[in-house]
Amino acid sequence: MNTKYWIVVVSKDHCTRGVSGGFIQACHGKQAPLKRMKQGDWVIIYSSKMTMNGTEKCQAFTAIGQVMDEDVYQFRMTENFVPFRRNIKFYDCHEISILPLINELEFVINKQSWGYPFRYGFLEIKEKDFELIRSKLLDYEVGR
Repeated sequence: MNTKYWIVVVSKDHCTRGVSGGFIQACHGKQAPLKRMKQGDWVIIYSSKMTMNGTEKCQAFTAIGQVMDEDVYQFRMTENFVPFRRNIKFYDCHEISILPLINELEFVINKQSWGYPFRYGFLEIKEKDFELIRSKLLDYEVGR
């Protein structure tokens, strides 16, 4: 199995909701990004803002977990909003600022415009970048 490593951009308040519920939504509930993930893949949440509609910056990696199964499913949040979700096993971690890591992250090509890779809300990263972020988020090794 080829493990892949993903970053999903989610506001911190939505991250907290997903972690407590053991799920992730991406790109305002779209199905396509979630279908790219496979069971056992790793997911890191990057929160650029504290709240989805707010302006207060967070600029931190706020959660880490693994895709639990192959199911992509819909969940009715309101009458008019039925987003797609994936089940994620989240690990206890420490929120870490992206700022001290920018120069070391390979997926950040232009260090001056470091936020650019996050613009679509979902991206695959290489294992080296994942390991750097994971080592800061987690105090211990997880089942790898």
